[in-house]
Amino acid sequence: MKIKSSFQHQQEIPIRYTCMGQNINPPLTFDDIPKEAVSLVLLLEDIDATPRPWRHWHVFNIPPTTTHVEEGQTPDGGTEGLCNNHTFGYEGPCPKYFKGTHRYWFRLYALDIRLDLPAASEPEEASKKMQGHVLASAELLGLCNASLYAKELEFVDKHS
Repeated sequence: MKIKSSFQHQQEIPIRYTCMGQNINPPLTFDDIPKEAVSLVLLLEDIDATPRPWRHWHVFNIPPTTTHVEEGQTPDGGTEGLCNNHTFGYEGPCPKYFKGTHRYWFRLYALDIRLDLPAASEPEEASKKMQGHVLASAELLGLCNASLYAKELEFVDKHS
C-alpha cells in the first residue's frame, strides 16, 4: 500500500498546508489498498512535538474504495476524530511554535473492520480498536523546518 502527495517522501511540506499558509490538508493519493480492506484510517502525527506524538489529523472509517483526498477536503465517507487540541479537522504543521525541523508522518492503515467509535473519539481509542485488524499500512514523511518557513514568509512580505 502507498500514500503520496504533492510533495515527495522526506521533503518539505509546502507552506500552504501549514498554519503559516492556508492550513489546509494536502492532496493525497492511496494506491494498492488490499481487496480485503473494510475501512481505512488516516493519521497525521508530529513525532518531534510534545506530547509525542502530536496528532494533527485523525480520520477513520474511510471507505476502502477511496483512492484520493482532495486538497482541503476530508476523505469522503470518513469520520474525523479528535486531534490533540480536542478539535476536529486538519491542523497543519505550525513552525511558529517550534525551532528546528519537525517530522510529520501521514499514516494510512487498511483494516479488516470498521471502527465502532463516535466522532468525538481520541486517536488512542482508534489505535486500541485497530489492534489485530491492520491488513496493511503506508507512510509518507513530510518535513517542516521552522527557519525555512520564516525565510519564505520574509520573502513573501517583502514582495507583496
